[in-house]
Amino acid sequence: MRYIVEIDGARHEVVLDNGRASVDGGPAVPVSLDALPGTPVHLVRVDGAVHRMLGRRDGERGQYALSLDGRRYQAEALDERARAIRDLAVAAATASGPRPLVAPMPGLIVRVTVAVGDVVQAGQGVVAMEAMKMENELRAPAAGTVKKVLATPGVAVEKGALLIEFE
Repeated sequence: MRYIVEIDGARHEVVLDNGRASVDGGPAVPVSLDALPGTPVHLVRVDGAVHRMLGRRDGERGQYALSLDGRRYQAEALDERARAIRDLAVAAATASGPRPLVAPMPGLIVRVTVAVGDVVQAGQGVVAMEAMKMENELRAPAAGTVKKVLATPGVAVEKGALLIEFE
């Protein structure tokens, strides 16, 4: 399982697989998390080293206040999809004017169903994108007119890439 973990403002990609973890593409090392019965303490084992951890939920889903070996951290751990959704929600809340359509995750553009000058309705499918072996239809965030089409079928895009601008 792939997670996006933010610790004190720094983002990391963590991949967990069968008791092993890799961080930011590094080597996979053995990991485990064990609760000490009757206490709020957990033992975290990472590649043979043992650390004491206290943790509690802190705010929204995926947010935690942690104390690891006596040091305090604010952490947020979300799977890839939940992180993409949260990032898009934050971007939408802070945007002003017509919102552009951006790629919610890395993938391959399969088709573009609009051209410059087309009038679209909110929720209308405008780009089809393949990501994680699934085809996803990306929809217009609001009604408007297509100002610029930057997506091209057959081209791979990164997360956050600008695909369509509206006016």
